[in-house]
Amino acid sequence: MKYIIVSSMLLAALSPVLPAAAQEMKTDAMHHEMPAAAQSNAAPKVSGEIRKVDTDAGKITIRHGEIPNLDMPGMTMVFRVASPDMLGKVKAGDQVLFTAEKNNGALTVTSIELVPAK
Repeated sequence: MKYIIVSSMLLAALSPVLPAAAQEMKTDAMHHEMPAAAQSNAAPKVSGEIRKVDTDAGKITIRHGEIPNLDMPGMTMVFRVASPDMLGKVKAGDQVLFTAEKNNGALTVTSIELVPAK
């Protein structure tokens, strides 16, 4: 009987502290995990060669290496572009670094930059 009374008193004494401690642990864990989670969601830069630029259709054909975030091996394929301005920056034969993501079911180039000629 003493065990039940002591346990009840201990539980009553700690009950206001437990939710605050749990919240602090959750906040602390989220604070430390956020940068890693944000980094893993960033699309990697992939090297490629521009094969065709279709400004009318808003598409670009790129021969590229593996795109890990899309689980795609190297190949040549057509992508949409996130912004039509990207199409004016490149031409067939240019070597580029680009990022691609799946947006609304369409494979889309989200950034592109020229690789300086050697």
